[in-house]
Amino acid sequence: MIDNETKERILAAAKIEEVVGDFVKLHRSGSNLKGLCPFHEEKTPSFMVSPSKNICKCFGCGKGGTPVNFIMEKEHLTFPEALRYLADKYHIEIKEKELTSEEMKAQSMRESMMQVNKFAAEYFVNTLWNTDEGKSVGLSYLRSRGISDEMIKKFKIGYCPDRYSAFYDTAVKSGFDPKVLTEVGLCSKGEKHTTDRFRGRVIFPVHSISGREVAFGGRALKMDDKTAKYVNSPESLIYHKSNELYGIYFAKNEIVKKDNVYLVEGYTDVTSMHQSGIENVVASSGTSLTYGQINMIHRFTSNITVLYDGDSAGIKASLRGIDMLLEHNMNVKVLLLPDGEDPDSFARSRNASDLLEYMEKNQKDFIAFKCELALKEAGDDPIKRSNLINDILRSISVIPDEIKRSVYIQDCQTRFGIKLETLTQSVKKIITEKNQNAKVPSTQIEKPQQKEVPYTYLQERELLKHVINYALVPIEFVTPDEVIKVPVVEYVAFMKENGIIAFSYDIHNKIWDYILESETHDIRNAFLNHANKEIQDYTFSLVEDKYEIHKENVDYSPEQLSLKLSSIIPQLVYGLELRMVEEKLKEVKNSIAIASKVPGADDQVIALLKEQSELNAKKKQVSADLANCKLKRLEV
Repeated sequence: MIDNETKERILAAAKIEEVVGDFVKLHRSGSNLKGLCPFHEEKTPSFMVSPSKNICKCFGCGKGGTPVNFIMEKEHLTFPEALRYLADKYHIEIKEKELTSEEMKAQSMRESMMQVNKFAAEYFVNTLWNTDEGKSVGLSYLRSRGISDEMIKKFKIGYCPDRYSAFYDTAVKSGFDPKVLTEVGLCSKGEKHTTDRFRGRVIFPVHSISGREVAFGGRALKMDDKTAKYVNSPESLIYHKSNELYGIYFAKNEIVKKDNVYLVEGYTDVTSMHQSGIENVVASSGTSLTYGQINMIHRFTSNITVLYDGDSAGIKASLRGIDMLLEHNMNVKVLLLPDGEDPDSFARSRNASDLLEYMEKNQKDFIAFKCELALKEAGDDPIKRSNLINDILRSISVIPDEIKRSVYIQDCQTRFGIKLETLTQSVKKIITEKNQNAKVPSTQIEKPQQKEVPYTYLQERELLKHVINYALVPIEFVTPDEVIKVPVVEYVAFMKENGIIAFSYDIHNKIWDYILESETHDIRNAFLNHANKEIQDYTFSLVEDKYEIHKENVDYSPEQLSLKLSSIIPQLVYGLELRMVEEKLKEVKNSIAIASKVPGADDQVIALLKEQSELNAKKKQVSADLANCKLKRLEV
């Protein structure tokens, strides 16, 4: 883990105009900068950058934030990955936080595996381009498949020599641990010798979302009955095939831009699509689609088009993947290619415009696809047709969005001529049975009603907003003996520790706990760059009001700001306290009403009435304090 000191150095060094400027051409606009938004297509610039506040924001799509936020969104990186990106940009050496022995061991192994894979990728590429065997065998094969040199270099395709331990020997001589070479799956240890897993194969590196080589796929060039066509890296500390998609690193930005992804099966399907100008494409690499892969896709888009070979025997088996996509509320289209074609051959035979035109004209929604596929077999057999309809209804039932389910049900009505009510009831029955089997209440039949945001929630939010933005600004604190000045955060902490106020909502308590634990003086920046995505997203909205960059805010002197907050903060505190007293009064009144009806509960009623009287007095006092704050604020 990156230590706090290094983290603060990175955050301090990162200038929003420099970070954004790597991706967007910016023009001066008053004290700010503006350009075309990198997150959505637009003709008129609405993406604003404020160097003074060190944040950015698009007033078209709403995306923006700090330098770290921007990099996370633009490059689709995690918080630590974004920090490392910025550290590399500003040439800051990363110091790691002290870890436990077990954590250090695991991290050391992971990093060793990454370094080995990086070395291997470079070795395979060098072998392909700079050795006689690589050029005559590997390169000639790739070119014969119609893969251009540009694509070979882009995807870092390589070649492993057809000798038992050529790579292993080179890696060991270069100082790599033999144990790591076998753990990561590049080599296999036998009784007498260690051999290369990918010998004599063209190598396709599998890149993580951040662009690091986590695995390899090797395509055999000499085929016989004993040789597998493809060999892939085994599962390891750095590679979980169910969570990886081939080509995601090269496709992610285009997927966001096009708001759609094409899903294919193999490595060359991806490279050929790219070569034809279609870059928003990924491959499941021969494995059945997994929830981990779907979650990765869903980070970038809700729209997916699945491409199937025209003569694929495994189409029916693959249909489960469509149901999994529907379950994740994805908008699914299916494209069945002509007989004898696969995405690789199909893409190579067409240019980008022809390919896109064909795909747009021939892609179908999943119902149309399943109908056409199954009706060929069902024919006029009523039993088979009934089974087909039930199968489609089961697919519809997994869709979480009620409106989307209704649209598909209406489509079924049109196709099969069955009453809408019958189809709707059937889907509801499937959902109910599924929920009962899972022993959870059904949440999918009825549309949840939106609840009004409680006033207390808004009060707590407003107070926390001021604490985060003005934590260290001194304000007046009236004690029985004197008037002293304390920072905003200390004033609120005193009120909370003494039970005068409390936070009712979990997110607000989380934020408050982090405020108390924070070791930095720049609390606002610490929150904006918080590793917890929930807290980061929530607190960014809290600073937007103060840091709206399309408006020029009044610049208060430190004295003016202190005076202003000396009325605002107590007003927020007393407002929250008043709400708490009123809630307590309600509880006491209800208790009195209940106790009055219970024989022999006179003592309890008397005690409750006394408490009620005390609360009424407290309410009166807090109301007076609140009124004084409001008057003071008007004077300011």
